Amino acid sequence: MNAITGTYECKVDAKGRLMMPAPLKKQLSVGIDDGFILKRSVFQPCLELYPMGEWKKMMEKINKLNRFVKKNNDFIRRFTAGVKMVEVDAAGRLLVPKDLVVFAGIDKDIVLSSAVNIVEIWDKDRYEQAIDDSVVDFADLAEEVMGNLNDEDGIS
Repeated sequence: MNAITGTYECKVDAKGRLMMPAPLKKQLSVGIDDGFILKRSVFQPCLELYPMGEWKKMMEKINKLNRFVKKNNDFIRRFTAGVKMVEVDAAGRLLVPKDLVVFAGIDKDIVLSSAVNIVEIWDKDRYEQAIDDSVVDFADLAEEVMGNLNDEDGIS
């Protein structure tokens, strides 16, 4: 799958349904009939939407962990806590289960943000806080994470 691109603001209705933005739906169209996995994020108070193909790749990695190592077993349990299979309905909506709405603090306004091969689903206010440059100096973070990488093309 190619990288997913874009950040989209939308609303969730009282039942937890969100209308999938057309540009995002188009990017996900190849595997849309296979459904998605929706789960809690490991590091942030948001949700992660995995196209089924990406989820299968992740599970291949997870399945290589030795289940007789307690840390591995604990990780698997926590990583898969609250995992739900979801589908886009005929009207183009995605239902976010209530327990995941509560976990992410989703109220009404949300942000769907691409994160390479998955989509993060955020409460809008929490998303704005997470990307606030005053909390983390993005320039320093970018240098630390990407500063030592040199592409074959000489692009860094």
